[in-house]
Amino acid sequence: MNTPNPAPHPGSQPGPVPQGAWGPAAPVPPTGPSPAGAASRRKQRIKYAATAAVALFVGVGIGAGGGESEPGGTTDAKAAPQPTVTVTETAPGKAAPAPTVTETVTARPKKTEAAGPATTFSGEGEYLVGEDIKPGTYKTAGPEGEFGCYWERAKDASGEFEAIIANNNLEGPGRVTLNKGEYFKTNRCGEWKRVG
Repeated sequence: MNTPNPAPHPGSQPGPVPQGAWGPAAPVPPTGPSPAGAASRRKQRIKYAATAAVALFVGVGIGAGGGESEPGGTTDAKAAPQPTVTVTETAPGKAAPAPTVTETVTARPKKTEAAGPATTFSGEGEYLVGEDIKPGTYKTAGPEGEFGCYWERAKDASGEFEAIIANNNLEGPGRVTLNKGEYFKTNRCGEWKRVG
């Protein structure tokens, strides 16, 4: 076994150190600030701090961008989700129809005179003067067929011969004056119109 070389005595010269033996340590530079060494160390520290700050900002940027590293170590900006923009346009067209407004109006009938006796009537039938037709003078254009026009004034509606006041058979136009309370019978005549 090898024993280490004892430390040299002060004043002795170091000689060659056998292999595997411990030898004297390398001289240590003197401690204390050296103006040239301190400036270079300061520059080195600034360089390391700047590199670390740049690396920090790059890392924060990658993290904020949401990029994921691909197997090659690069990030794919296209793989990150992109914002979606939706634009809504109103297609030109017809305006919506206006709402239907319903207005209720109460109609008042026109005042009409009480239905009274007629002043115009058919040439077929029996009428009570003063109730069905107005008293007065009436005119007809004559018969509507080939058998002639017959009219009759009567004092009642019995149909008896004694009730006839006046009668006539017309072959052309004719007139008759009717009084209130009489019955007027007409057959095969044209329309009668009051003329007086």
